[in-house]
Amino acid sequence: MKKQVSVAFMACGLLFTTCLIIANIVEQKLITIGNVQATAGLLIFPVSYVINDLIAEVWGFKKARLIIWYGFLMNFLAVGIFQLSMLLPASPDFVHENAFNLVLGSTLRITTASFAAFLCGSFLNAYVMSKMKILQRGKGFSLRAIVSTILGEGGDSMIFFVTAFYGVVPPKSLVLLVLTQTAMKTAYEIIALPVTNLIVKKVKQIEQTDVYDYAVSYNPLKIKDV
Repeated sequence: MKKQVSVAFMACGLLFTTCLIIANIVEQKLITIGNVQATAGLLIFPVSYVINDLIAEVWGFKKARLIIWYGFLMNFLAVGIFQLSMLLPASPDFVHENAFNLVLGSTLRITTASFAAFLCGSFLNAYVMSKMKILQRGKGFSLRAIVSTILGEGGDSMIFFVTAFYGVVPPKSLVLLVLTQTAMKTAYEIIALPVTNLIVKKVKQIEQTDVYDYAVSYNPLKIKDV
């Protein structure tokens, strides 16, 4: 019997991947929120953690692991196409070559930092969601959503900023960047919680599933174990 994927799960996977690709493109723009500077990725990247929470809560860690890796591969593909398009010679009629390269180009260090941070943060988020659900016996979704976001986003921000800017930005500034980004992304999650709760309950009703990860391997490399 062939394995089937529900429309809801497919939609979550598509939205998750789209958020990652968009975040990587807009991440280079600095924006100001009040007196705090942040990257424009803040507008969309936390949505991927909300979806991560939703998938881990409804379908379990194994499905979350699958989506994380597919999101990573699609993001890798997008970056590869960006780099290839910049290497190809531009048409004489294309007068925006420098702007195009500036927006879509990024150094190997930044790209590596982004990919490593995404994988570590996403898996940490899904792991905490999964473990806390068992410990809480399925209750208290809001608490585990917040805790998993703090740890996941914190790990993501720490790995990204340290890998990308260590030796370039003073240590105190790096710490401030990590704490600020984690706090703002967590605040995003908290603000979205009422909507997230409603969506989780609705998806569970539609899917008629509520997975608990008993006896599940948390090895991130066991992709075939779905």
